[in-house]
Amino acid sequence: MAMSASHCRFLLVALAAGVLGAFTPQVLAQNAGCPEDVNSDGVVDSSDLAMVLSKWGPCETTLGWATTLEFEPNPAVVTDESFRQRMVSTGLPWRVRDNGTQMEMLLVPPGTYMMGASKDDSEATKEEYPAHEVTLTHAFYLSRTEVTQATWQATMKQKDPSSFHGATLPVNNLTFDQANQFCAANSMRLPTEAEWEYACRGGNTTPRYGALDDIGWYVANSQLSTHPVAEKLPNPLGFYDMIGNVREWCQDWYSDYTAAAVVDPMGPKSGDVRILRGGSWVISAAYCRASIRVETPTFFSFSIGFRAARNP
Repeated sequence: MAMSASHCRFLLVALAAGVLGAFTPQVLAQNAGCPEDVNSDGVVDSSDLAMVLSKWGPCETTLGWATTLEFEPNPAVVTDESFRQRMVSTGLPWRVRDNGTQMEMLLVPPGTYMMGASKDDSEATKEEYPAHEVTLTHAFYLSRTEVTQATWQATMKQKDPSSFHGATLPVNNLTFDQANQFCAANSMRLPTEAEWEYACRGGNTTPRYGALDDIGWYVANSQLSTHPVAEKLPNPLGFYDMIGNVREWCQDWYSDYTAAAVVDPMGPKSGDVRILRGGSWVISAAYCRASIRVETPTFFSFSIGFRAARNP
């Protein structure tokens, strides 16, 4: 459990007074009745310190750019216990609302996973091999849904490029540069390909995190149109439409995988084509999987949108 700001202040006061070894009520008597009086007995003493230490953990962090909606991960949403523990250990809030765009964003903690073709995935393409170990050492935030047309128009103050229109539909028909411009204008960025797949899988090791008809819009169920975000079931971290609806731009230039384990991969420094992830409303089931990667020039298409990432 993360420690509240008042608990952190309490420990700092205790440490400053040098009382962790010899704590007396007189030392901190002036604090009686304040939030540091954890057990509300009218005096700040060793019993309060004991209660604080029983909840020892990282102090809660307030983000200057966001409003905290839920500090600790909801077990009903983040179903993987190891992910919940890693989220809490960062000391960062789990669910926040970006103050500029009003987008809801979720915390993705550091971790290690196998990137690339899932074991026994008969639909995997050559671009997904070889599967290899990836370690991400830094937490990041990712928009809970694909960026919507309402958010795009409110932020960019320019014509909506989408081929289907609706405030809660994902913005589509976007070039890589347009998606990047949105991110830059809001102190955000596109996720790296490794970050995207890590967030998509959410600890899952199979090609999809659920039955495709339950989690995503693709050619067999979309009626050949995009759909409002967050209508399908979320993944194990709480993200919607990671598979289906629109393909999503990633930050990297395309390069072939190698079998070597890597740490915080960013892709090559230059290249000819970028990477799209996740499949879309006009794509067959075989191309709607966690590991599918499509190399493409930076042009626009009615199947392409994006979601935004942000550093804490």
